[in-house]
Amino acid sequence: MSRIETGIVSYTLSGDYLARVGADFDTEAVDDAILAELNRMLPAGVVVERSGRVFAEEEVADVARDLDWEALLRRIDVDQILAEHGR
Repeated sequence: MSRIETGIVSYTLSGDYLARVGADFDTEAVDDAILAELNRMLPAGVVVERSGRVFAEEEVADVARDLDWEALLRRIDVDQILAEHGR
């Protein structure tokens, strides 16, 4: 099967957000955990790479393009992930 790029999603936490929560976190581990959780929610054949680039198998490319990325990201328990990756 051939994978094609279908978009880009910004899944990482901003520095401003991390500053607001006021603690020291392993930001790389936090980003990796968010990415892993996001990828678990995606339909089969769709994947987000660490770069934020979205790839999909040809037969699900339209599904990937139509995903509500903001809604998916809101479902991720960022507070729990931060609690697990504090320094």
